[in-house]
Amino acid sequence: MKKIKVNASSSYEIIIGEDLLPSAGEYCLRALGKTCKACILTDDNVAPLYLDTVRSSLVGAGFDTVEYIIPHGEGSKSTASLIELVEFMAENRLTRTDVLVALGGGVVGDLGGFASAVYLRGIRFVQMPTTLLAAVDSSVGGKTAVDLRAGKNLMGAFLQPSLVLCDYKTLDTLSPEIFADGCAEVIKYGVINDREFFDSLKKGIKIQIEDVIAACVQNKANIVENDEFDKGQRQLLNLGHTVGHAIEACSDLRISHGSAVAIGMVIVMRAAVRMGICAEVELDELLSVIKSAELPTECDFGAEELAAVATSDKKRAGDSISLVVPYAIGDSRLYKIPVSELRGFIEKGLCR
Repeated sequence: MKKIKVNASSSYEIIIGEDLLPSAGEYCLRALGKTCKACILTDDNVAPLYLDTVRSSLVGAGFDTVEYIIPHGEGSKSTASLIELVEFMAENRLTRTDVLVALGGGVVGDLGGFASAVYLRGIRFVQMPTTLLAAVDSSVGGKTAVDLRAGKNLMGAFLQPSLVLCDYKTLDTLSPEIFADGCAEVIKYGVINDREFFDSLKKGIKIQIEDVIAACVQNKANIVENDEFDKGQRQLLNLGHTVGHAIEACSDLRISHGSAVAIGMVIVMRAAVRMGICAEVELDELLSVIKSAELPTECDFGAEELAAVATSDKKRAGDSISLVVPYAIGDSRLYKIPVSELRGFIEKGLCR
């Protein structure tokens, strides 16, 4: 078991270990200080696997529980789902001293966190990630959001959780495709600022899963502590995401988030190579690690359609947009370009 402390606007622990969910009630009681009403948010994939375990543990520790189950998938990260969830919380008379427990992947965590941020102007919430992507990325740092028709994560708020309880035993029930989604975010951390970590991934991710999760979480915790509200350094965590979100949108979400981010990382690094910013040998290493994680490296969309969607990305500021560009593995930097040049940049990154 590993414990990592995040010291942001509020401090909390991230606990990483195996078979933690049966003790979820004890961990929540320790983090929250006393029992209260707990609204467990989960989806219809996770509920049959882990809802009974978490509910029983919370009840055993003295919590009064209610449960809300959403359909799995990105379609549930919507304004309609948000309103329905908040109405459920109000109908069940949750107060400011109560808690929402987000049990699931990134969609559940993002939706639950945002609902917690806006209901009664803010109640406590606990993250219990059940996917690799949520464990290493979305459950940590306090970013919450839902999607709008114009793009992903365009409506949200910052709210740090009271606790992140990461039971990596849950990863055993993931399909290979969902596990690979999380591997894209794992690889991202190495490319951003940790060459040694990137090299360690060549041995495989699953065989060293506790250490991998802990390294990613510590990396993100360090960044969040220095830039909680995404004004500078934290933007580096968007490596591959501006193009990746565009790929997701152009595919009508048929291409998953992790696959889109993997392709997005390749596109920006290939563009950097063709612009003389990055050495080609670095791109070859990235392609090798991404392929070993069974992730895609190419898509069928053109630069024009990707750029048209990416100009709605939340990282745009007026007539410019900030991309995260690798100068080498372990050395990624913010690279601001005019929006008018985004199509050309993406074109350089496509495999043609």
